[in-house]
Amino acid sequence: MIQDKYSALWVSHSSIGDFIKCPRAYYLHNIYRTKDNRKINTVSPALSLGIAVHDTLENLANFKTEIRFNVPLEVAFEENWKKVSGKLGGFKSETEEAEAKERARNMVLRVQKNPGPLAKLTVKLRPHANDMPPNFYLSEADNIILNGKIDWLEYVPENDSIRVIDFKTGKNEESPDSLQLPIYALLLHNLQKRKVSGAAYWYLDKDDKPKDVALPEIDPAKERVLAIAKKIKEAKERGVFECSRKTYGCFACTPFEKIIKGEAEFVGIGGYNQELYLI
Repeated sequence: MIQDKYSALWVSHSSIGDFIKCPRAYYLHNIYRTKDNRKINTVSPALSLGIAVHDTLENLANFKTEIRFNVPLEVAFEENWKKVSGKLGGFKSETEEAEAKERARNMVLRVQKNPGPLAKLTVKLRPHANDMPPNFYLSEADNIILNGKIDWLEYVPENDSIRVIDFKTGKNEESPDSLQLPIYALLLHNLQKRKVSGAAYWYLDKDDKPKDVALPEIDPAKERVLAIAKKIKEAKERGVFECSRKTYGCFACTPFEKIIKGEAEFVGIGGYNQELYLI
């Protein structure tokens, strides 16, 4: 059966995370549209810090290995920070922004001093049509597509394999129950042919090098991700996305509820044409 990607349910690590936290938050973040037919999103210092750091580091993959660090990373970081400065980045005061910016700058400087795998050969997944992120049919029978971007893929020439590097800018370590690595494993298994020989989280706030983590097996990874994707599809078909706290709202959906009630400040249009709001 020929599937239509436009009618398929698209899921990612982010949208699945929304649904796990709160189905109502998933609806408001991923399905709800404003009168101008745009999705909505909140801005926050932590999110903006992460965006500036990720954009700075991920862009290195566009340069040849031998010239990758010729220009100090801080130069690119300063340009990327401009995109999230002020209320557009969720900052409510100059002091709050200065503290976040300094913390982000220190992460970038840590990589400048300890480039590790970022100074080695890298590979990138092929871009998809219409600037869509890498994606594949998680289940053609259910018309579900899994999509996502991977921070960094180190090429290992000794055995023609790749190693996944995921940049972490938060203060807490990733939960062992996280679906991030299972999703990465599925994307790489379906979208390229090289063996995935390793994976690591790089906690940029504290570590000078990435911390190795175990790779999940493909079949169990698919079972976990598909099971949640099917729950999302069922909720969408029923049109029922309820917060577990019902009328009270939870930490995940309350910020979005404030947006649609007119209790948040509009600060601009962000990526993917989303309306951005400061709570």
